[in-house]
Amino acid sequence: MELRADLFRDKRILLVEDNPRDEALTLRALQKHNLQSAVAVTRDGVEALDYLLPAADHAVQPLPQLVLLDLKLPKLDGLEVLRRLREHERTRLLPVVILTSSAEERDILESYRLGTSSYVRKPVDFAEFTEAVRYLGLYWLILNIAPPAQ
Repeated sequence: MELRADLFRDKRILLVEDNPRDEALTLRALQKHNLQSAVAVTRDGVEALDYLLPAADHAVQPLPQLVLLDLKLPKLDGLEVLRRLREHERTRLLPVVILTSSAEERDILESYRLGTSSYVRKPVDFAEFTEAVRYLGLYWLILNIAPPAQ
């Protein structure tokens, strides 16, 4: 099933990924399913927090419908980003999916303890990876009913 680009006109995904190869693969997978135009990218934990929690002197932009968050990030790791997002009223309920290569039990447990919406291990195979991204897009942007904006 091909996803129509007009379904995502007002929806945005924030991809937080420092690895250029994984970023390119994710964007390519999203493009294959008409989701690329809805993606903003940040490449470290500090940049992600600046995007989602702008300083008082910056204009506040609408939150994305979904954050795809890698765990291994420079400056602040993904777990710390998640912890800070859950502490802030603006982002407490924001869907955050950990999208990582880590299968470490401690990473999975800590992610859920800190409030991740889902934990997805990146498949190594590109075809499997594009399917995983397609399912993430379908679920989080179309099927999921997000909490009302506060």
